[in-house]
Amino acid sequence: MRIGSAKESYADDESLFDSVTQRAWFAILLVTLATFPFIAGEYWLYLACLVAINIASTTGLNLLTGYTGLVSLGQAAFMGLGAYTVAILQIRFGSPFLINLLAGGTVAMIGGIFVGLPSLRVKGLYLAIATIAAGFISHFAFSHWASLTGGTGGLAVPPAQLFGLALDTSFRLYWVIMPITILMLFGAANLFRTRIGRAFIAIRDRDISAGVLGIPLLRYKLMSFAISSFYAGVAGGMFAYFFRIVTPESFPLIMSIFFLAAVIVGGMGTIRGGIFGAVFMTMVPELLKLVVGWLPLTSNATLILSPVRTIVFGLLIVLFLIFEPHGLAEIWRRVRRTFHLWPFRT
Repeated sequence: MRIGSAKESYADDESLFDSVTQRAWFAILLVTLATFPFIAGEYWLYLACLVAINIASTTGLNLLTGYTGLVSLGQAAFMGLGAYTVAILQIRFGSPFLINLLAGGTVAMIGGIFVGLPSLRVKGLYLAIATIAAGFISHFAFSHWASLTGGTGGLAVPPAQLFGLALDTSFRLYWVIMPITILMLFGAANLFRTRIGRAFIAIRDRDISAGVLGIPLLRYKLMSFAISSFYAGVAGGMFAYFFRIVTPESFPLIMSIFFLAAVIVGGMGTIRGGIFGAVFMTMVPELLKLVVGWLPLTSNATLILSPVRTIVFGLLIVLFLIFEPHGLAEIWRRVRRTFHLWPFRT
């Protein structure tokens, strides 16, 4: 009895330690994010905003692919729907940017529901092809519906306004993009404490068994597509405000591959994995730019960078699937397990 009590007491102390440690690290993270804009240069603020946008979109795709098991290569198309919605509302009506972002997410969510309709009959490669088709259809609409989207020239987006202040710099946009991304992460993390999140996981693990247990597959699959697309639409809206221009070429198929690579590299089925993957995959092109800049190249540097980036994305997907299918999140978990309470481990 004493041994059992001691073990229970140790487990309680360890869980308490973990809780206190996580809160402390979270507080440190918030302080770091709050002080970062005042000490960082323009380039790092640009990267921070871009990383936050990519985290939001990657988290949405992770909800669909990592947690529900539905492969999608149409994330860029849903981001495009959100971006164009925000651009049109901002240009024609000048409505508040928060309402525009919600509207962009809603339009993308409706598009995601339509794309998700075949998910009851097809899955895997066939579903991925269906989402690719949605990407091509959206690109065609963006390019040829010139009266609404501006055609191939796209739309120039006026800066967002907050209390009469134009959000026209990376420093000002940081204070909008980063909090929205954090709220989206909290929403995704809390989703899996609900019945909806548990249904997503059951469908991913064994959809036939989930249907036998009474889970309506089509409803929850469409719900997963809707939530994922909403995240992509909001991320696309932030993308429009950040870059201030939206064109059909802003959302190519390679962007969808980028987000899928971020999910795989970061770790499917974990919120932390979406964060790690988005940060890692955002920094890869920047590192490639540095490498290409060091090479003795002249005018061909930009032409070489695009195909090299595509090759690197594909190579990272293959390497992580072979050597670490659980991604960077699993590597981080191993590191934590190794150094957790390290001075007191036996």
